[in-house]
Amino acid sequence: MTKYFCRYCNKELKHTFVDLSTSPLANSYLKKEQLNQYEKFYPLHVFVCDRCFLVQLPELEKAENIFSDYAYFSSFSKSWLEHAKHYVDMIVERFGFNEKSFVIEIASNDGYLLQFFKEKNIPLLGIEPASNVAEAAIKKGIPTLIDFFNTDTAKKLISQNKKADLVVGNNVLAHVPNLNDFIRGIKLVLKPDGLATLEFPHLLRLIEENQFDTIYHEHFSYFSFATVNQIFDSHKLKIFDVEEIPTHGGSLRIYVCHKEDRTKKRSKNVKGLLEKEKQVGIQNLKYYQAFHEKVKRTKRDILEFLIRAKKEKKRIVGYGAPAKGNTLLNYCGIGTDFIDYTVDKNPYKQGCYLPGCRIPIYHPAKIKQTKPDYVVILPWNIKNEIMEQISYIREWKGRFVTFIPEVRVM
Repeated sequence: MTKYFCRYCNKELKHTFVDLSTSPLANSYLKKEQLNQYEKFYPLHVFVCDRCFLVQLPELEKAENIFSDYAYFSSFSKSWLEHAKHYVDMIVERFGFNEKSFVIEIASNDGYLLQFFKEKNIPLLGIEPASNVAEAAIKKGIPTLIDFFNTDTAKKLISQNKKADLVVGNNVLAHVPNLNDFIRGIKLVLKPDGLATLEFPHLLRLIEENQFDTIYHEHFSYFSFATVNQIFDSHKLKIFDVEEIPTHGGSLRIYVCHKEDRTKKRSKNVKGLLEKEKQVGIQNLKYYQAFHEKVKRTKRDILEFLIRAKKEKKRIVGYGAPAKGNTLLNYCGIGTDFIDYTVDKNPYKQGCYLPGCRIPIYHPAKIKQTKPDYVVILPWNIKNEIMEQISYIREWKGRFVTFIPEVRVM
């Protein structure tokens, strides 16, 4: 049996967090001509380290093969753009960034966030490994380096006199296989009085709200605040503030500076969240080991709903083609026998098929044409935005369904 080791502390991983069987890469959408070709599946077996309590997937596929051509464009979500704008306004006001500052965003995607710094005439640089997505940012006038961020990247930037007053990393920390190298890179590229903010899904929310579908191969790690605080501290970086934010079903935004930076005092939020996690047992293996049974119960409930609906001759379609939806559909064994098709606003996905389950993806207009009885919202984290967009399904008494944290018909 293959042995795996913790990507932070190098302890052998012996404890299962959850085993979601096998699945293709969540963003490996298929073209029609690929439907008769072999599709590669990988184990989706998640471990928890009994030393540092980092929840993690082994690196079964190189990051270069996952992210070099990417199907996720941040700007297609209105609520995510609003979140980005609010962040930029807040961070500029709180820390006084201006035209003399320099901002670097790691995993800058299509320029969804940096465009708001650009509007304020603040010098900036995006770093994005997916060339197809980076090109979209470049067309918006966002300077973008097409590369993965690591210590080598940081050293190149330093040689070009490009140290940052602010480093932004939204939903990238979980995507990094070499965690220690990545964090060393952040420390290198930060000016002595600089700061970094990183956002990532909160493991506490994943467990408490049964968000197992947010587990897929491009998410290598799943963080509690206690663990992420330990990791940054070991790299001589101080988390001086933390916020619990609603994005992606419940995320953390951490504020990081050099340990030796005395100008940034540690907020009471840090101690408060560490205590909150301690109370629920975040550093006790038993807390993690109960999750797998909860996930299996949810699978049975989902299939029970779908079987009952199909026996009643109901027509079911999906909305969205997110990575999280692909995890859920493949784990539950749901294909076109249950869900006729799904739709997505992203033209990069339209005309393709979901990996594994082979459900076709169409333009959202198809929902009006076919008038389904149920629309399953796969990106449940933006369900309110979607329900508002296609509220017209009520005209034929159509109903919305979400599967996480449990089956809900609305």
